[in-house]
Amino acid sequence: MKILFTGGGTGGHFYPIIAITKEIQAIAKENRLIDVKLFYMSNSPYDAGLLFENNITFRKNSSGKIRRAKTITNHILNFFDLFKIGWGTLVSIWVVFKIYPDVIFGKGGYASFSALLAGRILGIPVVIHESDSAPGKVSAWAGKFAKRIAISYPESAQYFPANKVALTGCPIREELKTPLVAGAFEFLKLNEHVPTLLILGGSQGAQRINETLINALPKLVEKYQIIHQTGKNNINAMREVGNAVLLDNPHADRYKPFDYLNTLALRMSAGACSLVISRAGSAIFEIAAWAKPSIIIPIPEVTSHDQTRNAFNYARSGACIVIEEKNLTTNILCAEIDRILTRPGEVEKMVAATHTFTYPDSARKIATEIVNIALTHEG
Repeated sequence: MKILFTGGGTGGHFYPIIAITKEIQAIAKENRLIDVKLFYMSNSPYDAGLLFENNITFRKNSSGKIRRAKTITNHILNFFDLFKIGWGTLVSIWVVFKIYPDVIFGKGGYASFSALLAGRILGIPVVIHESDSAPGKVSAWAGKFAKRIAISYPESAQYFPANKVALTGCPIREELKTPLVAGAFEFLKLNEHVPTLLILGGSQGAQRINETLINALPKLVEKYQIIHQTGKNNINAMREVGNAVLLDNPHADRYKPFDYLNTLALRMSAGACSLVISRAGSAIFEIAAWAKPSIIIPIPEVTSHDQTRNAFNYARSGACIVIEEKNLTTNILCAEIDRILTRPGEVEKMVAATHTFTYPDSARKIATEIVNIALTHEG
């Protein structure tokens, strides 16, 4: 049995794929399925170590990107990327033909387009998962011929054929579902008697959130400790500016910037924190699994068509509040943090609401369907 996974080069695409591959391997072991081979095709491996640990073979493809914002620069880049898309498609068809998987699983993103097109041309069954409230261009297109479509938000069902859709939520790696409290404060060098904020800007960081936080630091560290995932490109600048802003501040050690939080550090951060501040990608489902109140700051709609809808869909459950970037100021951020953490019953109400967004069997359900389709195609 051969299964090919494909997705754009972001953590929001990559980590759910890892969660699904782990479940496929578990199913294979339980049912004594032999010779199960897993492949991942994208423009980069994203995390080569995780691919190796999970026995997933990487196959590189290339693809252009069609940018939404209507600027002269984007029009020029889109023109040249059309050639990249054409070449990437030809290469992908050849690579997919050599693998000839029994099923292709697409997580969305421009890097998955050529692999999914190759699957359609070669008559290979396709399964897709849509993480957002409204599908991106690739997922909307692939939904027309996909055999099965898994969705994270009920709202996205309207964009796909009803007989193909299943509401599964977003797959989360098993090891991330449970926060670690024991040893967390010692590991992160935190005071367990001071409320802790966990700020997640996504795998690449979030410049606007970082800038607002810097301005708010002197006020925030008076009451809170801060674990801040800055993104690898921002860590040096955030450390330098943070040190300057908190120079001679008696609580300067309460600000803990990290370029990246690995699985252990993220679980401990989740266990230690009182409130999460995050973008509105697949992290929403991790926050819900942790049962933590949150402030969600979506990427503006001009850049990302989906995050604003994701954020407000989650907010309607009562589990978070949303601050749009256009409204994000130091005073508003600090006021909302204080309101959530000091108003009686507010944290408890938000924690209870997170349970409506937890889908503990998401990865297993998707993996089971992929295996069933693969076995049918293989046979």
